[in-house]
Amino acid sequence: MRTGLIAQKLGMTRLFTTEGQHVPVTVLKVDANQVVAQRTVERDGYTALQIGAGTAKVKNATKADRGHFAKAKVEPKKKLVEFRVSADALIDVGAELSVEHFVEGQFVDVTGTTIGKGFAGVIKRHNFGGLRATHGVSVSHRSHGSTGNRQDPGRTFPNKKMAGHMGATRVTTQNLKVVGTDADRGLILIKGAVPGSEGGWVLVRDAVKRKAPADLPFPGKVKVAAAVETSDAS
Repeated sequence: MRTGLIAQKLGMTRLFTTEGQHVPVTVLKVDANQVVAQRTVERDGYTALQIGAGTAKVKNATKADRGHFAKAKVEPKKKLVEFRVSADALIDVGAELSVEHFVEGQFVDVTGTTIGKGFAGVIKRHNFGGLRATHGVSVSHRSHGSTGNRQDPGRTFPNKKMAGHMGATRVTTQNLKVVGTDADRGLILIKGAVPGSEGGWVLVRDAVKRKAPADLPFPGKVKVAAAVETSDAS
């Protein structure tokens, strides 16, 4: 099990195939994904990699975070995420991952926070059909109607579909196809839509329900290797 990458959603566009068909794609920007820390079974009880993305100003980082990044010898990051990995998929601290970590044609799972819609009615939130347009119904055509029962049990059951807050939830869209990558600009092109607003952070992982391609780089495609300390023998 490999680590994932942290990306920012830039928006949607389309590509044209050689046959002239257009493919809708979402453009994700991967900026300076570096390994900040390792989690091991001996020390932490589980195996994972802590990945940092982007570059933050030192003045905006807390004193504890500055010490954490200084220990890893990396610049302060805007976003930190842990990815569970297998024991043989650990990558050295300080290594920077490339977008070529994913290959064209493979399937990935993308996790993000959906766009918030505020308070929404049942027609928008749950796709209800609404009440009748005649036969005594007035000013309540978009209401959800009765929610309760008769005297027994005489209450509305929990989790009843009703009007309420919609969106702004963590969602994972599975089995999205990677159309292509641009290593020079740090872009990943994903077929279809991914959850989240433009500029929002998303997590891209190998699809858990699809077989990984044979040419997938393992444990990952490293863009810049971790710096190795050397001491002069004297």
